[in-house]
Amino acid sequence: MSATSPTHDADGGGRGSQTTIAAIAAEAGVSVPTVSKVLNGRSDVAAATRARVEEVIERHGYRRRRSASGTGSGLIELVFHELDSPWALQIIKGVETVAGPARVGVVLSELGGEHRPPQEWLDDVLARRPRGVIFVLSELDAAQQAQLKSRSIPFVVVDTAGEQPAGVPVVGSQNWAGGLAATRHLLQLGHRRIGVVSGPRDVLCSRARVDGYRSALDEAGLAYDADLVRWGNFFVDGGYEHGHELLSRPDRPTAIFAGADFQALGVIRAARELGLRVPEDVSVVGYDDLPVTEWVQPGLTTVRQPLADMAATAARMLLEIAGGARPANLRIDLATELVVRSSTTPPAA
Repeated sequence: MSATSPTHDADGGGRGSQTTIAAIAAEAGVSVPTVSKVLNGRSDVAAATRARVEEVIERHGYRRRRSASGTGSGLIELVFHELDSPWALQIIKGVETVAGPARVGVVLSELGGEHRPPQEWLDDVLARRPRGVIFVLSELDAAQQAQLKSRSIPFVVVDTAGEQPAGVPVVGSQNWAGGLAATRHLLQLGHRRIGVVSGPRDVLCSRARVDGYRSALDEAGLAYDADLVRWGNFFVDGGYEHGHELLSRPDRPTAIFAGADFQALGVIRAARELGLRVPEDVSVVGYDDLPVTEWVQPGLTTVRQPLADMAATAARMLLEIAGGARPANLRIDLATELVVRSSTTPPAA
């Protein structure tokens, strides 16, 4: 049987709607039940056989037909690279504001700090056949994207870890503008030696915030000093470790811009352990504007990132795509805003 036989399976659809499961099986040299197992994420298929079937599926652009009410079950898979933070809670709340009224359940997954899911996780998702998937600071390789597309399972990325290929829906925020605003604020207060404790170097939002910092320095006629920039993680321990390093220097910075609020809290603890006062001896700016920033002492100056709005936007976009619509914009960046509290002040004379 030809792989483009006009007789098509009831489960076929999309660009490769004339490609049948039987044709895929014949070309891959396997049985129809084996192709069905691969499509449904079953684990009882040899790796080499699975790869061969997936290659045929991708080559012919096979797409499982989307049901009238959207793909698969009434579930959204919400996938985090790490889940253990109030930052993640804001994302969950944002998704729920859309999923709840739509009567769509939300399933949470964590990738243990990795930015790309293992095949075992993807197989489980294929077996559940969710309405769609939202990836947070995580991404798929080309083969994994093809697997979701062939099953007509749409996906949206929030706060992408890296550059996404054309056609992948992404919701983020204006990270470069946030880094620019934070650094401008410190420069306007009179600081000239400003350190940075950023997130991972391989994460796009981290680099964008540092690029904003660098642009503000350039705007003020100041040289960028790579020795004042630390790349780490978005948690308290990273802020503490790198803050301690920067503030222990004989030529320590008079201000530090942290890439996350929890990093900023780590910097503040390091400063206090070194006998430095915040903001009298060192000013500190965070990023995200999590609820805790209003209650710590001193109140944390920070860049407000609309996390809940980003998540809600991603959820709406996902449900639109699952319903057969194509969003007008596949890349949406929401605005950030500087929130000034009491952790920043002009440097000591």
